[in-house]
Amino acid sequence: MTIRKIRSLIIAGLLPLTFIACGSEDKQAPSQPDVSRPSPAAGDGQIATDDIGGTVTGPGGPEAGVWVIAETRDLGTRYAKTVVTDDQGRYLIPDLPEANYDVWVRGYGLVDSEKNRASPGDNLDLTAVAAPNKAAAAHYYPAGYWYSLLEVPAKNEFPGTGPTGNGISPNVRHQADYIRRITSGGCLSCHQLGNEATREIPDQLGTFDTAAEAWLRRVQSGQAGGSMIRTLTGMGVEHSNRMFGDWTDRIAAGELPPAPTRPQGLERNVVVTQWDWADPTAYLHDLVSTDRRNPTVNRYGKIYGALEESADYLPVLDPVNHTLDRIPLTMLDSEAGPVSSPPLAESLYWGDEAIWDSRANVHNPMLDARGRVWITARVRGRQNPDWCQSGSTHPSAQVFPLQNSGRQLGVYDPGSGKYTPIDTCFGTHHLMFAEDAKDTLWTSGGGPVIGWLDTKKYLETGDAAAAQGWTPLILDANGNGVRDAEYVEPGDAVDPTQDKRIYPGGFYAVAPAMDGSVWGSILGYPGGVARLVPGDDPSRTALIEYYELPVDQNGDPVEGFSPRGMDIDRNGVAWAALASGHMASFDRQKCRGPLNGPEATGQHCPEGWSFHTEPLPQFKNLDRSGSSEGSYYTWVDQFNTLGLGENIPINTGNQSGALLVLKDGEWVRMRVPYPLGFYTKWMDGRIDDPNAGWKGRGIWATFSGRAPFHMETGEGTTSKVFHFQMRPNPLSN
Repeated sequence: MTIRKIRSLIIAGLLPLTFIACGSEDKQAPSQPDVSRPSPAAGDGQIATDDIGGTVTGPGGPEAGVWVIAETRDLGTRYAKTVVTDDQGRYLIPDLPEANYDVWVRGYGLVDSEKNRASPGDNLDLTAVAAPNKAAAAHYYPAGYWYSLLEVPAKNEFPGTGPTGNGISPNVRHQADYIRRITSGGCLSCHQLGNEATREIPDQLGTFDTAAEAWLRRVQSGQAGGSMIRTLTGMGVEHSNRMFGDWTDRIAAGELPPAPTRPQGLERNVVVTQWDWADPTAYLHDLVSTDRRNPTVNRYGKIYGALEESADYLPVLDPVNHTLDRIPLTMLDSEAGPVSSPPLAESLYWGDEAIWDSRANVHNPMLDARGRVWITARVRGRQNPDWCQSGSTHPSAQVFPLQNSGRQLGVYDPGSGKYTPIDTCFGTHHLMFAEDAKDTLWTSGGGPVIGWLDTKKYLETGDAAAAQGWTPLILDANGNGVRDAEYVEPGDAVDPTQDKRIYPGGFYAVAPAMDGSVWGSILGYPGGVARLVPGDDPSRTALIEYYELPVDQNGDPVEGFSPRGMDIDRNGVAWAALASGHMASFDRQKCRGPLNGPEATGQHCPEGWSFHTEPLPQFKNLDRSGSSEGSYYTWVDQFNTLGLGENIPINTGNQSGALLVLKDGEWVRMRVPYPLGFYTKWMDGRIDDPNAGWKGRGIWATFSGRAPFHMETGEGTTSKVFHFQMRPNPLSN
């Protein structure tokens, strides 16, 4: 461990804890909080012995719709809880563990109040501080409001004419495709843009003649530098840097975004609890709390995270006892090196140190019915074993042999404390269990194929090869209802007498449906969703349906475009987060034409799509549907784990600093006001006690950005676990 890493751990207050916890495992059943104590009548504001409450007043009287934050470092890890005041300025922070807390007020139109010391049981009235000017107030606005000041190239500048023309890449043929690349299809897929760390050019970066030159240097920083440069090169690097330079120049000159509204209605009932976990050099991608198919699994249990390229352990939070642990990861191939490259240029935070050193590259975790943690993880180098390739007797290899895979699978059993790498021929990215007798684990990230693991067979036999399979993506292009042995390859014209294999980029997200089909999102422009029907022998019988986002005769979007993460509800409706700043739904039951045959190749069901604009401003010079949001993922609350009903779609709200809940066609913004910069790529709903009302259920998420130090707390900041709960009113305890 380097001196820099040790120093960062000390700053975060994690060094003693993580050194003790590393590699250990508490195999006892998790303790449960006492939710049986009598509570005051809901909504009367009576303060119990584990609450802090009072009234917030400002220069104009009671402050409605502002946040009250309580934070402590007295527990096993930093802990904070946030609530919203009611229309009379009253607040109540419920169920606080015994500790000393800093308590303060934050809200739109304000600057932070003085921090007050308090303990559970205290009645604490607070004084809000009005912002002295609009710039001071805007400091607290979500990143997306600042990002909306970006001026996107005009529609008539596309297709791009290259370095000797307008500087935009000729490969970007539509303005919408450019927007995709500056939102969830590129820049926003790894971090926020518009937070203070990115909307300003820090002096430490150096001295430059223009802001465009400063941006060229900025995007080379750290181990993600190569990826950022590739993204901008795909857009036209010089033009893109001028665009971002103009944005930061105008902000530095005093340009301000429009003001957001304070929380209203249900938004005032939101309680957000948070814990620090992992370490300052690591970043999270996802977490898991329960079995997606039965959210009462792992009640009050531990939360498990995935660190992707940054480190080779699973971070673990015990949210009852407020303690942390780690599960070390191993690989089948001890010679496989780290997946991240060295820094392209020095980081302002880490210098030339390569802080990401993961070899396992865990991306996504899921729990099964027994609480085992299944993950997409690298177990070896890219070259597949012989049994995956041509000449093998493996049934799937005989249909479609595979030479390489970049990430495979693994499983951790909390009962035994054992982690087991699982080799697969197909690549993996996301994973999700089907509701079937085999506990089939379907995966995305396989490129030209979609792969699966019969986990029941694997757990019984330990034979990974026998338990897995994969299939190419075959359209029933001749409409005969079955998959034929011969098919037309990608790039060739549709033959109405044959099926057709497609490779639009492979499944990104994966979501098994109740009817046995498996849905996935397809990235790119215009992008789409796909539905796989496995059949009796999926390697040979699976057929795909492909539905693109609608475009007009010029290839421009009819409305929304370019999905990233998606999910399916219990009615078979697909929901997806779009780069255009929408949440989209697709209902194939609305399709009027045939769902297979030579015309069913993507643009055959525009009537199946519906769009909901996410609640952020649109980019300032755009006059089109959408917003500057572009969420990473849509997750559907199938089982009412939040308390707002079943089949409620929720977007990750990466630029809003919030989870965005679509309830009865209206948005509910569950904002994280502190620390500024909340950004997640996934969420998980769990019911700890179905009889405990709002206290027994909630949504779990983690900070998923690659730069936790971009949050307002800066260097030394770790990723965090967030628990979102919806109480009946702002004073319920």
